[in-house]
Amino acid sequence: MAADSSFKIVIVDESPIRAAILKEGLRDAGFTSVEHITEMHNLLARIYRIDPDVILIDLENPSRDVLEQMFQVSRAVRRSIAMFVDQSDAASIQQSVEAGVSAYIVDGLKKERIKPILDLCISRFHAFSKLQDELDRTKSALEDRKILDRAKGLLMKAKGLTEEEAYVLIRSTAMREKKKIGEIAQSIITAAELLK
Repeated sequence: MAADSSFKIVIVDESPIRAAILKEGLRDAGFTSVEHITEMHNLLARIYRIDPDVILIDLENPSRDVLEQMFQVSRAVRRSIAMFVDQSDAASIQQSVEAGVSAYIVDGLKKERIKPILDLCISRFHAFSKLQDELDRTKSALEDRKILDRAKGLLMKAKGLTEEEAYVLIRSTAMREKKKIGEIAQSIITAAELLK
């Protein structure tokens, strides 16, 4: 998925010279909605207020504290993030990937490269988001399955039902009450805990 020229882009950079290179590259690529944050204080609140589609972070020689602040931003804000650094090490790269940075570019701030880097950043972000959503759905389904199995077990014990009969009872109750099976199963578990 390529970058849309209507995307709102935020540049986080304390250096006006480096930010100007990014802005010029973005302008040449057709991006007009670009904001520049120079002050790192209260960064997360500023980014939330702007609500960008893409965040470009440009750090010359980032200290551990600055990198950690950027990683906190990337963990908190589910957006495409490209991080430009002049120097790096394996640990910083690993931390940035774990924090959700979509593209980590070492010594790569040239205006001609910005559009392809942006496209890569957004594509990787969407691929990662899709995987994360699938993982979340799978975890949720597994949790629902555990709740259903526990509720069936309680009904089997309390009413002397088979597993199939317990499931049919839960399902028919859910249909009658226009609720999800998981909601009925959770209600059974809650009621059983109250009656202990």
